[in-house]
Amino acid sequence: MKKIAIVYWSGTGNTEAMAKEIFEACKDKSDPQLIFSDNFKKEMIDDFDRIAFGCPAMGDEQLEEISFEPMFESCEEKLKGKEIALFGSYSWNDGQWMRDWEERVNKDQALLIYEPVIAYDYPDENVLSLCKNLAEALCR
Repeated sequence: MKKIAIVYWSGTGNTEAMAKEIFEACKDKSDPQLIFSDNFKKEMIDDFDRIAFGCPAMGDEQLEEISFEPMFESCEEKLKGKEIALFGSYSWNDGQWMRDWEERVNKDQALLIYEPVIAYDYPDENVLSLCKNLAEALCR
């Protein structure tokens, strides 16, 4: 059974709802852990087979910069060859933060196992379905 980390930051609950949907969809097929970004350290990366990182767009379409960004930046040196997924929410512009984040993890040589899942504001049924699909990919 694969050990899955679902590491996220959420300010309004939108990205948290996505994280919880992924967690619930993983429970019967793997050993998932739901971890707020403040509680995840780069030393934990090797404890998991796969990791889903979730963060909303903040400011000028960037990752949340007080908790999530410092944690993620510290993890980047260990992402080469690691199977990961990305998810998050936004409520303005067009989701550029996710395209930038995807490019960043590709440069880190991480292996994206599923197309990033994004929600405009609170995740609707379509986005929650995509979260389930992302969870299926994590558990394979």
